[in-house]
Amino acid sequence: MSGYLLRRVPSALLVLLLASVLVFLVIRLIPGDPAAVLAGSDATPEAVAAIRRELGLDQPLHLQYLHWLGGLLAGDLGSSYLIGGEIGDLLADGAANTVVLATTALVLAVLCAAVLGPLWAVTRSRWVDRALTGFTTAAVALPPYVTGVLLVLVFGVAFRLLPAGGVPPDGLADRLGITAQYLVLPASCLALPVAAVLTRFFSEALRGELARDYATTAAAAGIPRCRIVFRHALRNAVPAAVTVLGLQIGNLLGGAVLVEAVFSWPGLGMLVEQGIDRRDYPVVQVLLVLSVAVYVVIQLVTDVVHAYLDPRIRLGGTS
Repeated sequence: MSGYLLRRVPSALLVLLLASVLVFLVIRLIPGDPAAVLAGSDATPEAVAAIRRELGLDQPLHLQYLHWLGGLLAGDLGSSYLIGGEIGDLLADGAANTVVLATTALVLAVLCAAVLGPLWAVTRSRWVDRALTGFTTAAVALPPYVTGVLLVLVFGVAFRLLPAGGVPPDGLADRLGITAQYLVLPASCLALPVAAVLTRFFSEALRGELARDYATTAAAAGIPRCRIVFRHALRNAVPAAVTVLGLQIGNLLGGAVLVEAVFSWPGLGMLVEQGIDRRDYPVVQVLLVLSVAVYVVIQLVTDVVHAYLDPRIRLGGTS
C-alpha cells in the first residue's frame, strides 16, 4: 500500500503546481484593476500607480507568481486587498460553515444512495423503476440555484416550515435542533445531484454483479435475491462506488458556491463570490488553489481506499 501511495503523490504535487500557475494567470484575465477599485473613482493616475507599486502589481507576472507561491509554501496566505483582513482569518471564518454544510450534504447523499441503490437494483416494479428514474434525472438536470429557489419557495415561503436562509443567530454550535432546521434546505439542495449520481451508479454496479455467474448460480440454488445482494454483490460493487463518490465530492464542493449564495450561507462560497465581485486577487487565488488541493487530496484518498478494497489496483495487476 505504501508503494502505491508513493507512486501517486508525485502526480498529485504536479497537478497542484500546474493548477497554481493556471489559477494565477486566469485571475489576471478578470476585467478590472484592484488598485483602481481600492483607490476610488476620484483617484488620480499617480495615486493608482502608487497603490499598484505598494501591492506589487507593477512587477512582472513571473515575479508576482514566485512571490505568491513562496508565501503559500511558507504558510503566509497574504492579505485581502478589498474585503479586508488576513486571508487566513477569512478562510477560518468561512471554512467551518462550509465544512458543516458539505459534510451534512455528503451524509445525506450517501444515505440516499445506500437505500435507493439496492432497492432499484432488486426491484421488479415498473412504478418504482419509473419513480427512481424520474428522481435521478430531475436531480441531475436541475442546477442547484433552481432547486434551491424551489425549496425556499415551497418550504420557506409557502408553508413556512423551515428557515429560508442564513445561519442560527447564536452560531451553529449553540442549539443543534435549531442548527438542523437551518441546515435542512441548503444541505438537501447540495446533496440532491450527488445522491442521484451515486444512486444511479450504485444500482447499475449491483445489477452488473447480479448478472455474473456466481449470482446466477446462487439464484438458481434458491438463495433469495436480497441475500445475494447484501451478502455478495454489495461487497463487490462498493470499490467502484467509492471512486465515483470521490469524484462527486469535488462536484459537491463546487456546488457549494451556488448553494451558499442562494441560502445566504456565510461560507467559502460566499467568500469566493465577494472576492470575484471586488476584484480581490489574493482571496480568489487562495480559495481556488485550496479547492484544487482539497479535490486532489480527496481523489488521492479515494484511490487509496479503492486500492485497499481491491488488491488488483495496488498490485498493478501483478502478484
